[in-house]
Amino acid sequence: MMKKNLVIQLLLLASLLTSQLASADEKRVSLFNGKNLDGWTVLKCEAEVVDGNLFIKSGNGLVQSVKKYQNFVLEYEWKALAEDKWDSGIYFRYTSVPAKSPWPRRYQANLLKGKEGNVGGIKGATSTGLLKDREWNKFKLTVDGAKISLMINGREAWNSEGLEDLEAGFIAVQAEVPGGGQHLFRNIFITELEASKK
Repeated sequence: MMKKNLVIQLLLLASLLTSQLASADEKRVSLFNGKNLDGWTVLKCEAEVVDGNLFIKSGNGLVQSVKKYQNFVLEYEWKALAEDKWDSGIYFRYTSVPAKSPWPRRYQANLLKGKEGNVGGIKGATSTGLLKDREWNKFKLTVDGAKISLMINGREAWNSEGLEDLEAGFIAVQAEVPGGGQHLFRNIFITELEASKK
């Protein structure tokens, strides 16, 4: 009888875990389908889909999400094509771009060589030694209220807080090709989070 009860409890636990995992997967959605730029607006630059990748081809500008996001986990893979001095980035939680600038003022998870993953203006949001130069790198950026953290290639890069613009905003891939070269992006997923209690 005890064995039967234990088996039933284990089955119930397995069912609960499967349900929770399925629920998490339902919230995680693809921002880039690998076929076209549906769901994105291209601003002041040239971008296209090449072999299933988002190819930042030319110009200084943005490939901006149509939808705004407030609290989220953003996962993406990127690869610099320049031999040196590559530069791009992922902007988030901005609502407009200044008239005389190709990019918003903040916030940006940088992809500048030597500063990959750093977010300016956030204390402690810097890391080194987790990148693979000119290879595919996987980033997982979590933005929740004033809190922000980043994982690079499956390892924690940093965990901090201090975000001030807390309302929903766009997410964008930065094009900075004249100064920073071309980039590829793929496997871009977002999981929206409920509003932070803090």
